[in-house]
Amino acid sequence: MNILISNSSDKPIYEQIASQIKQMIMSGELEAGTMLPSMRTLAKELRISVITTKRAYEDLERDGFIYTIIGKGSYVAEKNLEFVREEQLRIVEEHLSKAVHGAKTGNISLDELIEIIRMMYEEEA
Repeated sequence: MNILISNSSDKPIYEQIASQIKQMIMSGELEAGTMLPSMRTLAKELRISVITTKRAYEDLERDGFIYTIIGKGSYVAEKNLEFVREEQLRIVEEHLSKAVHGAKTGNISLDELIEIIRMMYEEEA
């Protein structure tokens, strides 16, 4: 599993791990039923505390991305399409919030911003 930890990020390490695993699951890179590395193995690979990986796995389990079988390990859960959509909406809202802030700072009107978004959206299609 290829997880990159940034010491300069404002996000705690456990959040960086959880968000990267979420992204791998949502993109299909990690499929349902795939076994994740043990907490100890991941901690060793990333050279971090097992407590940190435990926190990341607990958050992923709480959010429904993984499930754990005691004595067996942690696995990618079946995708809950509604939850995946909600997570994607949250990510888009986060990015759009930054775009709105930049538009206001740059004195770009709402109509101009909407037109920019429309052009970008249609370009991707």
